[in-house]
Amino acid sequence: MHITLTGNLGSGKSTICKILDAEYKYEIYSTGTVQRKLAEDLGISVLEMNQLMCTDHKYDKMIDDTTAKISRENPEKAIVFDSRLAWHFVEKSFKVFLSVSLDVAANRVYGDNRGEVEKYVSIEDAKQQLKLRAETEDKRYKDIYGLDYFNFNNYNLVLDSTYCTPDLLAKVLLTEAKNSDGVTKRILMSPKRLGILDAATSDAPEKFYLEGDVVIEKHEDDYRVVLGMEVVEEAAKLGVPFVSVTVK
Repeated sequence: MHITLTGNLGSGKSTICKILDAEYKYEIYSTGTVQRKLAEDLGISVLEMNQLMCTDHKYDKMIDDTTAKISRENPEKAIVFDSRLAWHFVEKSFKVFLSVSLDVAANRVYGDNRGEVEKYVSIEDAKQQLKLRAETEDKRYKDIYGLDYFNFNNYNLVLDSTYCTPDLLAKVLLTEAKNSDGVTKRILMSPKRLGILDAATSDAPEKFYLEGDVVIEKHEDDYRVVLGMEVVEEAAKLGVPFVSVTVK
């Protein structure tokens, strides 16, 4: 099975990939891996590859084509593509978007050591930079590819990573991938993210999510429930980590 994994900045994609590699024996192809493969094919260094990408968007397309080629040539391999746009270019994959609240994402990246190229002077600085980067990427993907990256309808599974452990996220992701019919799209949000901050939690819940008529809408930098709060409250009471929702 091929899985394409993307999501908000600070949503934990790299951590999930490490778990899928170590615990479930998936091969991981990140954008960086694909860049190195392309540089090798072109007979140049990774630094030279990065310099070329800054000056000519055709190299973005070459990386996208290389991602698709890796997928086509390895149909029987269990592969996760950790890439912003692999969901669009890998021909057959289970498409996953990791969602996270901006506040939690800012706390995560501010606490990480991400080197000299990604430094923040405060959590508020991290929040503003993440917001700006997301807006910039959104515009870039629309301009270059005509893609709405943040449209949840692009994905088979949208999984909220705000309050869930990476190990449990990996289990939910693989369970949904295994049971997918290729058509059903599911958005799973934490009751805590939807306003029940004292929701019970469990590392080994009896079920991963509750279903019901739960509708949410975008509100400032996050979401709020407009229908079905009783389902969210029930999940919180039972310690079910997610509810299945639709976005208005």
